[in-house]
Amino acid sequence: MKTVRRSFTAAVVPLIALAAVLFAASSTAVAQSEESGSARGLEGTWNAQLTVSDCDNPNTVLRTFPAKFAYAKGGTLTVTTAGQLPSLNTPGLGVWNHMYGRTYSAVSEAFIFSSAGAWTSTQRLTRVIVVSRDAKAYTDAVALEILDTSGHVIVTGCATSVASRME
Repeated sequence: MKTVRRSFTAAVVPLIALAAVLFAASSTAVAQSEESGSARGLEGTWNAQLTVSDCDNPNTVLRTFPAKFAYAKGGTLTVTTAGQLPSLNTPGLGVWNHMYGRTYSAVSEAFIFSSAGAWTSTQRLTRVIVVSRDAKAYTDAVALEILDTSGHVIVTGCATSVASRME
């Protein structure tokens, strides 16, 4: 359990640090966002490339794969990914919020199944997202949690994404 907590802390601390740095620059980001005409913000559908890395050594890439994210007006999120077989997981559903400037947060969850069709776990992704000034791209930092069927965290991980707006 201590290892899981340590890994989770290692995954979440960079997200908090990123949010703090971005918060410090929020007034500048708001002005730049307003000047650039990026009124669309995060809303829309995005093509992303996810990179899963070792939380203790972010330069160690474990795998990469494409995904699609749809951020709807009102704060809902739909995720589909090529990271797992479609027969083994559901699309992710979640929520997103504007934090400040061009920075957003999002949380999504998907159910994971065994090859026999039994629900085995839930995948939760928590992200801090920064949209480019022209609102055509974003980058994010992701904390991954796998929860057992009782809702207990059993695995944690780290990832980043780069995305471009689907037009």
